[in-house]
Amino acid sequence: MVEENVPALRIQGVTKEFGNGVKSRVLHGIDMEVRHGEVCALMGPSGSGKSTLLNIAGLLDRPTAGHVWIDGTDTGTLDEAGLTVFRGRKLGFIFQFHHLLPEFTALENVTLPSYGQEGFPSADMHARAEALLREVGLGERLGYRPSALSGGQAQRVAVARALVHRPTLVLADEPTGNLDTESSKEVLALMRKFNRELGTAFLIVTHDPRIGAECDRLLEIVDGKMHTPDAPPITG
Repeated sequence: MVEENVPALRIQGVTKEFGNGVKSRVLHGIDMEVRHGEVCALMGPSGSGKSTLLNIAGLLDRPTAGHVWIDGTDTGTLDEAGLTVFRGRKLGFIFQFHHLLPEFTALENVTLPSYGQEGFPSADMHARAEALLREVGLGERLGYRPSALSGGQAQRVAVARALVHRPTLVLADEPTGNLDTESSKEVLALMRKFNRELGTAFLIVTHDPRIGAECDRLLEIVDGKMHTPDAPPITG
C-alpha cells in the first residue's frame, strides 16, 4: 500500500563529483521527485548530467552528497548487499539497447530478475512473465531468442522484463532511441498502459520532445542543475 504523500522517488541536495585530487562536479545540489503513478520525462542537452542522475536514481551509483529516497526508504542507510536486494525489489530498468541475453528465449529473459532474488524463477514469476509477454503482443514468440526478434519486439521484451517483479519505479534511458517511429509509439504506449493499469511510476530520459510531450511532467537539467521556469530555455 502506498503511503500518502510519499513519492516513488525523492532526491534531495544530490551532488556528484568524479576524479581524485582535482574533482569534477557533474551534479550540483539536485532536488526532484517522481510521484507514484506518474510518468516524468527527464530532458536536457548532451553532457547535462542526465545519465549520472539516472544512475544515482537507479541506485547504480552513490551520490557524493545528498539523499535518495525510494518509496520512503533513505537508500543511503543501506550497505551494498542491502542496496542490491532493495534495487531488485523496487526498481525496473529499460535501456536504449534492450540488453537481452542472446542465448535466452524471450520468456527466459523476462524471468531473469527472479534469478537475482531467488536463484530460480518461481512458478508465479514464470506465469507473470508469460502473461506480460502476451500483453505486449509477443504471446507467439515466447520461445524466440533475441536474434529472431525485430528491434521493436526486443524492446517490448525489455519492457516486460522491467515490470515482471512489479517495481515501484521504472527508469528508462532513451528507451525509444534505437527504434523507428512506429516502434517508438508502440513502446511508449505500452509504458503508458502499464503505468495506468499497475500504477507504476516511470522516469524517462529522452532527447525526443515528442516523448516528453506524452509524459505527465517534464524535468529539465542543464549543466548539472535542475532547470527552473525562470531560467533561460534549454537549447541543443
